[in-house]
Amino acid sequence: MLAVLVLAGLGRCADADRETGGGVGMPVSSSSLAPPPPPPASDPAAPPVPEPAPPEPAPPEAVPPGDPMVAAARVALPRLEIKGRAPKTGYDRDLFGQAWSDDVSVEFGRNGCDTRNDILRRDLQDITVRPGTRDCVVLTGVLYGPYTGERIEFVRGQDTSSAVQIDHVVALSDAWQKGAQQLTPDQRRDFANDPLNLLAVAGHANQSKSDGDAATWLPPRREFRCPLISRQILVKERYGLWVTPAEHEAMERVLAGCG
Repeated sequence: MLAVLVLAGLGRCADADRETGGGVGMPVSSSSLAPPPPPPASDPAAPPVPEPAPPEPAPPEAVPPGDPMVAAARVALPRLEIKGRAPKTGYDRDLFGQAWSDDVSVEFGRNGCDTRNDILRRDLQDITVRPGTRDCVVLTGVLYGPYTGERIEFVRGQDTSSAVQIDHVVALSDAWQKGAQQLTPDQRRDFANDPLNLLAVAGHANQSKSDGDAATWLPPRREFRCPLISRQILVKERYGLWVTPAEHEAMERVLAGCG
């Protein structure tokens, strides 16, 4: 009788274990656990997360000092080919297209105004223009000559316009002897009207410079030697022209003294 009661009790314990998922000391299946409570909702009054700080500026030594054109010229000069001057044979101004043509693919090209007036508008101060020309034709203005530093009153007229002339920083005949013979007619026309290669200057200074390069002519105003030589280097790089050994040496010497 006692044995029967004990076996009956064991049966009831086994049934209870099956209902509760296991006995004492046995692992409980994860599927039988209640899901974890959801995370608490964010507090609407909590302060916003601060934005990341902006990046630190580049150190001063990483920024090229001085005139950016000078910095660009220092990079470009070693890339210019160095060799002797070719003969001037066959040179003619007409090989560079109609003078001051607007039909070009450089800055100011095809804007309805000839290149000479484009440069006068860019380089002169206090200009007046002829009515009815869409502000193209410059009648008067003031030039502070970059080569000489002198103040020049420009007045358009047969006897006065020549006081201000437009100089080709790299002269056309110099270009012809240093690679322009291999350029296409369109490229030569662009070269002759490229604002990078043009400056309004005192007429007598332009005549003095003529077709000189860095080895044969520098402006009397020393402060403008760095900008002039930098332009010459960048123009020659743009159009694939070379420099002579003496010209390269002069360019290096000028650039060495630039800020």
